[in-house]
Amino acid sequence: MCIRDSSTIIIRHVISRTQTFLRGHDNEISCLTVSPTGKYVASGQKTHMGFQAEVILWDFEERSLLYRLKMHKVLVQSLCFSASELYLATQGGQDDRNMVILWDVQTGKSLYGSPLNINNSTQIKFYNKSDDHLICTHQNGVLLLTVDKTKKRINTLEVNFGSMKRNFTCVSIDPLDQYAYCGTKTGDVLEVLLDKAIFKRVGPVKKLFSLGVNAIQILPNGDIIVGAGDGTLAKLSIQDMSIKAKNTVLGGISSLTFTGDYTHFFCGTLQSNIYWVDSEKLNPELRNTCHYARINDVAFPYNYSEVFATCSLNDIRIWNARNRQELLRIQVPNLECYCVTFMSDGKSIISGWNDGKIRAFLPQSGRLLYVINDAHIHGVTAITTTSDCSRIISGGHEGEVRIWKIGRQTQTMEASMKEHRGRVWSIQVTRNNEQAVSASSDGSCIVWDLKSFTRSICLFESTLFKQVLYHPEESQILTTGSDRKITYWATFDGTAIRMLEGSEEGEINALAITKEGEHFVSGGEDKIVKLSLIHISEPTRQAEISYAVFCLKKKKHFCICF
Repeated sequence: MCIRDSSTIIIRHVISRTQTFLRGHDNEISCLTVSPTGKYVASGQKTHMGFQAEVILWDFEERSLLYRLKMHKVLVQSLCFSASELYLATQGGQDDRNMVILWDVQTGKSLYGSPLNINNSTQIKFYNKSDDHLICTHQNGVLLLTVDKTKKRINTLEVNFGSMKRNFTCVSIDPLDQYAYCGTKTGDVLEVLLDKAIFKRVGPVKKLFSLGVNAIQILPNGDIIVGAGDGTLAKLSIQDMSIKAKNTVLGGISSLTFTGDYTHFFCGTLQSNIYWVDSEKLNPELRNTCHYARINDVAFPYNYSEVFATCSLNDIRIWNARNRQELLRIQVPNLECYCVTFMSDGKSIISGWNDGKIRAFLPQSGRLLYVINDAHIHGVTAITTTSDCSRIISGGHEGEVRIWKIGRQTQTMEASMKEHRGRVWSIQVTRNNEQAVSASSDGSCIVWDLKSFTRSICLFESTLFKQVLYHPEESQILTTGSDRKITYWATFDGTAIRMLEGSEEGEINALAITKEGEHFVSGGEDKIVKLSLIHISEPTRQAEISYAVFCLKKKKHFCICF
């Protein structure tokens, strides 16, 4: 199973769940396709205005890069292999005038190309029995393409739909290359007779799919599997285009892929869920899931590395660290969770949200335990707890650091300290619960006395601080931020001891340190994780990531969220 994730392709074994990564793109992957026999994989990307968008051809068995194909501008919209696997068709976006190019798979050279000059093409597809014929859907119609090898060009023929107007999104061709079935944003499926390029019929009648048809596939008996934007899965009869079976999944459907015997298929959704569905009754079974929006924070329970929590838009999820399975999902609709942590006793999950509330949940059932209303005006952006589980320390978007006393039935504010002038990104507490340090985007890190609720030390730097950590011995503080540097500070007087270059390109977003204090890891916008030794402060290992928010709990294992 091949999955595109930002600029990386993930190849995952369906049974053993082992993963392999294909890395070669420098920007987000826009489309992905696999050859009919599974020998090749092709991926296209989007890039910045004025630059070329690459298509990479991969050898699936060797997991290696074969060719980089560069002719499209800004965006590669769609890809498709021919039935014989001799050719690869690629299509560009609007900045490329929807250019269609045919490539020789064996040599990686372009053979034929032609701009289509259409509005917003959506998909291109080869016929099942011909390497010279293709079909292309676009915003206002459907084009049939024929490769003229003698004149080395691609001829086009517009399908006649009469007075019917549709915005086409996807297409599938029957095994005999007689009919094509085109999905539309209106929510219906149109049948096209290919040899005459004319519209034949439409279905299902008076039962349109909400939010349009996003994906479409054809079974060997001719029945049509449809995936809609509202998460509806449906099977249409080839006889009268009526609905034979119907079901729903979570999130708009983005792709459908059959197994070799067509008895089951995988269904991918826009909310990052992958379902295993039987082709007869369309009963979905959730196989893989993850966050579909940015991950804001990661937390492990105290001295326990078997599970961890992540927070994102709308929800908090608890994961098994060994098999990467989701154990629990806590959803709060229409809100975003900025930060999450565990109480030291592991009996509650503490989270901060963009509505300014602190919410506590039970870790096994996900039931709401208590809510601290109006904790911060513009959202709770950082949170931590003391080791005796009696207090919560939170930071807000407006720069305030507040201390909350947690009782059995009540939660009261003990102190509110306002010295930061920007968002508080990170808070850490010492083991004896006497001091805490907060890092802010105003360029300051403040060490607070938790007995007198006053400032002890203030660290200033020309940067937007993103993360602050205490060394396990608590003799030093590590900070990082937008200046791409990792700085060591002395805790007794706040002087800078050492400064390292954490990245050559982007800012550093996160730091984590081992329990023994011998190594730390850093990651940021350059998508590189660096594992460094504390005493020599040089990176010893590197690996790429897409989003650097992580928590290190063991010397040999750490969690990275994409």
